[in-house]
Amino acid sequence: MTNAHHRRPVDLAKAYRLLNHGPTVLVSAAAGGRRNIMAAAWAMPLDFDPPKVAVVLDKSTYTRELLEASGEFVLQVPVRAQLDLCNALGSVSGRDAEALGDVDKFEAYGLATFAGSTTGAPLLEGCAAWLECRLLPEPPIQQRYDLFLGEVVAAQADARVFSEGRWHFDGQDALRTLHHVAGGHFLIDGDAADAQPLAPLRR
Repeated sequence: MTNAHHRRPVDLAKAYRLLNHGPTVLVSAAAGGRRNIMAAAWAMPLDFDPPKVAVVLDKSTYTRELLEASGEFVLQVPVRAQLDLCNALGSVSGRDAEALGDVDKFEAYGLATFAGSTTGAPLLEGCAAWLECRLLPEPPIQQRYDLFLGEVVAAQADARVFSEGRWHFDGQDALRTLHHVAGGHFLIDGDAADAQPLAPLRR
């Protein structure tokens, strides 16, 4: 599924809102003619200006190897229509040639991609948002905690569900974002509600 005509750039000052609701993300990276993509449940925004993100990547992951080699990566926000794909990308290693039939995950699962505006990592079609990131090297925390920091250098979102700095999923159930709990079980983003001003009780 391609949503090219729905993709719009996101102001970097509001890029944090693409992750602020805690979705599962897909992390892609490429280096030396190799590429990979994996699911990650632990990702979050860190700062506004310049925008920064954090993501946890285990030492065993192939994506981490490519990310460290290239110094860049992409966080993309998958959607309900990609539920089974998201689970598969988080369950099979890019190093498992036998499981993947001696091809990479993109070819094995027939994934359509497009080029980013700033990084060389592949961006997956059909997602709700994409954040291209430059690695902010912090070797001690990378080694000790598997925590990677990145500066968001470009961001895009599907305007059908994200515009004017806000998510809005009404009428777009297939584009609702995913929230991994455990063991292939996901929650789907639900209804939105706006808080009203609440005055403190007067004594």
